[in-house]
Amino acid sequence: MADPIQVLVVDDQDLVRSGFVAILSSYEGIEVVGQARNGVEAVARAQELKPDVVLMDIRMPEKDGIQATRDITENPLLRKTHVLVLTTFDIDEYVYDALEAGASGFLLKDAEPDDIVSAIHIVAAGDALIQPSVMSRLVETFVAARPRAGLGGSEEKRERQAALETLTDREREILVLVARGLSNDEIAERLFISPATVKTHLARIMSKTKAHDRAQLVVFSYETGIVTPSA
Repeated sequence: MADPIQVLVVDDQDLVRSGFVAILSSYEGIEVVGQARNGVEAVARAQELKPDVVLMDIRMPEKDGIQATRDITENPLLRKTHVLVLTTFDIDEYVYDALEAGASGFLLKDAEPDDIVSAIHIVAAGDALIQPSVMSRLVETFVAARPRAGLGGSEEKRERQAALETLTDREREILVLVARGLSNDEIAERLFISPATVKTHLARIMSKTKAHDRAQLVVFSYETGIVTPSA
């Protein structure tokens, strides 16, 4: 049997956190290995436990979930740890910020138990939580509304541009298609290559752009201008 997916549950509300723990513990293939009540604890526990998935609340004291997400996804020792953020709204500015920080997707707090578990499986596999086309529309909405907000300081802009310049023409082509919501199979069909080849190119693109997963590639594409909301 495959090893269970190890999950760290982070929420500042004890009742909500214990509810998620109870739900997840009732499913085979899921193991809750720890809990945290704020971002500081979340980062410390993630470093200690190295879970497969961190179920992360956004609004918390001491350190919010966005900064905690960034701390986890930028830690080279936690490259195999994926963050799934929790929100009470399906689309708000925090969702975009969390994706930019490295989260693999987001989950509504009132989601059905089966949907929660399904989301954890998707994120643990290294995929974006929501369908690529939905991810693209989400990112596009916030890039259009806040066209330069997510780019950070000038040094970060230079780093992003430098990373973009390292991509080959084929890699740029694939990056654009990812940002527009195509799956690996659809990209392969469009470019007359195999899905395995697409996957190899994506791995190289992620390495060059320091993207944690597909979700960050979409953000990177819009923020560097290789894809625009009107394209």
